Amino acid sequence: MHPKELLYSADHVWCKKEPDGNIRLGMTYFYQEQLKRIVYLDLPRSSKLISKGDPIASFESSKIASDLISPISGTIVESNNELSEKPGLVNNDPYEQGWMLLIKPNQPTELDDMLSSKDYIILILK
Repeated sequence: MHPKELLYSADHVWCKKEPDGNIRLGMTYFYQEQLKRIVYLDLPRSSKLISKGDPIASFESSKIASDLISPISGTIVESNNELSEKPGLVNNDPYEQGWMLLIKPNQPTELDDMLSSKDYIILILK
């Protein structure tokens, strides 16, 4: 459910280090499962500069409307535009087709603050 090679934030965002140094991120399986069906998702445009703690995605589910918070700072390289028409991909495949953003980090050491898969599981089981 929570791939070991990924890093996780306490705000339920996963991060994957890509070979080119960029970071791919999305909503964790646990969080999308809690929200139930994602019915709307709004992602920022490419080239937007974001800071750790900024809202990076607005979403609506069958339970709530909220924002997803960025665990890192950087520039958005790419948004998964397919999610605007098919937000349910986040529910069906949060770690592959349901990825949200690709970010070029400007402070890579922020990843040091993130949780391992094991630590994330401990967090969500509390």
